[in-house]
Amino acid sequence: MKIAALGEVMVELAPHSVQGAGTALMAQSYAGDTYNTAVYMARSGVQVSYVTLLGDDPFSEQILQRMRGEGIETSAIEQLPGRCPGLYAIQNSADGERHFTYWRGESPARELFADSEARARLRSCLLPMDYLYLSGITLAIMAPEAREHLLAFLVAFRGQGGRVAFDSNYRSRLWQSRDAARATLTAFLPQTDIALLTFEDEQSLWGDRNAGRCLDRNGRYRLAELVLKRGADSVLLQYDGELSAIDVPPVADVVDTTGAGDAFNAGYLAARLQGAEPESAVCAGNRCAAAVIRHRGAIIPAAQFCLQVASTAPRLVRA
Repeated sequence: MKIAALGEVMVELAPHSVQGAGTALMAQSYAGDTYNTAVYMARSGVQVSYVTLLGDDPFSEQILQRMRGEGIETSAIEQLPGRCPGLYAIQNSADGERHFTYWRGESPARELFADSEARARLRSCLLPMDYLYLSGITLAIMAPEAREHLLAFLVAFRGQGGRVAFDSNYRSRLWQSRDAARATLTAFLPQTDIALLTFEDEQSLWGDRNAGRCLDRNGRYRLAELVLKRGADSVLLQYDGELSAIDVPPVADVVDTTGAGDAFNAGYLAARLQGAEPESAVCAGNRCAAAVIRHRGAIIPAAQFCLQVASTAPRLVRA
C-alpha cells in the first residue's frame, strides 16, 4: 500500500540546553505536521511519498536529503528559484507542553496546487497512490482557489478507489476567520475516509463541550473511521457502527509534546495500511506518540524511535 502526504516542511528551532544567564541553546532541524507523520510512517515500513514546494536554498536541499535518507519518495516535490522554507521555534513549559512561534509568510508550500501545470504533474503522481494524507494546516496555507482544485482532485481520487486520511489540525492564526476554517473543513470532511481528530482542536473550532457532541457532529460525514485523540485520556474510535475507548498508557518522562499527534497518526495509518484492525492501530499510534514526547523536537533520532516503539509493542507468545 502506498500513501502520499501533502503539506509543508519548515526549519525547526527546538530548545537544546540552557547556557549562562538563562540563554537557551537551540537545535536546528526540520519538521511540519504531515511531514512528521510521513517520516514516522516510513520508519514503520510504509511506502511514503511527500508532496510540497521548496526553494533552491541550502535548507531546502537539506530537507530533500533528509527525506531521501528516511526512504521517503520525493519526485513530486518542485523547487522554486529564489525561495526558502518557513521557520518555527518551540518553547516548552515545565510539563513539556509546547508553544510555537512561526515565520512562514514566504514559504513556497503556500502555493501548493496553485499553478495549472504543477497541478497536472501532481495529478499524475498522486492518482496511482492507495491513500492520500493531508491536514487542516495543509489547507490553511493554500489559497482558496487552490483548495478548490485540491478538493476536486480528491473527489476524482476517491472515485477511482483511492482513500483519504485527514487530520483537521486547526491553527487559528493560519485562517482568515473561524468561519472560513469551518466552511473549508465542512467541504473536505465528506471526502475523507479516515478522520484523525484532536478534541482540543475541535473545541477551539466548534466549541464542543464534550466528546459526544464532537462525535455526533462528525458522524454526519459517514466517515469509515473516526479517531478522536484526547491527550492523556482514552482515544475514542468510531468504526463499523461501534464506539470504543482505548486507554493511553501513561508516560512519566514527558519532555516535549511537539509532534505527538503527528506521530500517533503515523502509527495508526502505518498499522492500518499493513492490515491491522483499527483498535490495534490505535495502540500502535499511542506507542509512536509515547516515543516522540520523550525527546525534544518533532522528529527524534530513528534509532531511538524504533527502539522505544519496539520495546513497548505487544509480544507474541507461542504455545
